[in-house]
Amino acid sequence: MASKRVLLLGGHGKVSLLLTPHLVSRSWHVTSVVRDPAQSDDILSTVKDFPNKLIDVLVSSLEEVKSKTDAQQIINQSKPDFVVWSAGAGGRGGPSRTQAVDRDSCISFIQAAADTPSITKFLLISYTGSRRAKAPWWTEEDWRGTQEVNTGVLKSYYPAKLASDECLTAVASRRKDLQAIVLRPGLLTDVHGTGKVSMGKTRARGSISRADVAGAAAELLDSEARGWLDLLEGGETIADAVERVIRDQVDCVEGEDVESMIQQYI
Repeated sequence: MASKRVLLLGGHGKVSLLLTPHLVSRSWHVTSVVRDPAQSDDILSTVKDFPNKLIDVLVSSLEEVKSKTDAQQIINQSKPDFVVWSAGAGGRGGPSRTQAVDRDSCISFIQAAADTPSITKFLLISYTGSRRAKAPWWTEEDWRGTQEVNTGVLKSYYPAKLASDECLTAVASRRKDLQAIVLRPGLLTDVHGTGKVSMGKTRARGSISRADVAGAAAELLDSEARGWLDLLEGGETIADAVERVIRDQVDCVEGEDVESMIQQYI
């Protein structure tokens, strides 16, 4: 794939720091958005071993992005071909901040990206439980456990993340040339990545290393994949998993009401 420009939102997050060298290794130029200038050194250190450091750091608070116009200003600065949303409030600041970042800011970037013809891919990192209905391949126990988490410890995060997932799905239905990928990992861990995963219609609960989430995100961006893709640790190489989900047209949005998403956001 020819050199591309990537806008990485939430550039100082753990997954983003692992993802950045994957992107630069493909000779893609990365604009990493952070809220604190002091975070710049951490980001630049991830690509210190590359001779051509195709990266710049843009300091901007995503919490202050409250409209499509605000998001468009950042897009205009960075001129990306691809957008990656790997940001989040992280539970800090209470429900209002979660809504401001995980829902409102994210949706603003989705809408701005959809209105920017030069942007051809948008990858959003979500989580496996972000859905309204039981996945057809899940057991009843899987669904009960998911609902308990979504209405319990994730009661603020769940509706915010779901809204963003649904918005991206809706706008991609309108703009067929926008390759929308919702990557939906399970419980994130900091263990070393194995490079092997279970991708697509996985079980409801399980874990995955942040390193393998980063590896999968890069591989998906460098492919023709699209749709909702759940991700857990497994036994298939990332490259083989991506090839399979494309070949088999796997989309974990199955079981969800896509028409309702379109009616809400289009």
